[in-house]
Amino acid sequence: MSDLLPLAPEQQAALEAAYATPPRAYHHFGHAQDVLEQVEQVQRELGWRHPDEVRMAALYHDAIYDPARKDNEARSADLARAHLARWMPARVDAERVAELIVLTARHGQFKPGELDPEAELFLDCDMAILGAAPEAFDAYHRGIAAEYRPHVPSWLFKLKRKQFLKALLGAERIYLSSHFHARLDAAARGNLRRAVTEKR
Repeated sequence: MSDLLPLAPEQQAALEAAYATPPRAYHHFGHAQDVLEQVEQVQRELGWRHPDEVRMAALYHDAIYDPARKDNEARSADLARAHLARWMPARVDAERVAELIVLTARHGQFKPGELDPEAELFLDCDMAILGAAPEAFDAYHRGIAAEYRPHVPSWLFKLKRKQFLKALLGAERIYLSSHFHARLDAAARGNLRRAVTEKR
């Protein structure tokens, strides 16, 4: 948790409870904290114009997650609005937080320059796992599969997942920002190439 933007104990408890329901193999509170760590690294290296909004978006972006539904991001944005109105009404622009969260529903659909620079960096923070060490990427890959297993036939998940990963691999840019492109593109392409060619 960022020491720069501490949550009230009740707010953190409510947020962690949201992430724990239903239990998740990847999109749990630890994932939100990992994205927040990426946000803080960007803060140290580049700085954010609106750091508190980005931090809150990182913490809330997957608070509501049900693989069987297609409105998780919108529901997470609504939860963020409600929590921020209750616990941080004067400190954070809740609509900007919600805007960033909703954008995560469209990973892989934007090209560099289509969004404002901070939105690009935020989306890249969420996608940093693609360029993680191979063992961390593999754990992410297994976690996504485990979350979908009760809802989607294995053959269909593998087909759709491979299509998504191939689309990322075939894109001119995996990361929208120059910062993440320079830092993680090569590692991400290595992980993606392995994921689409190995039998799993």
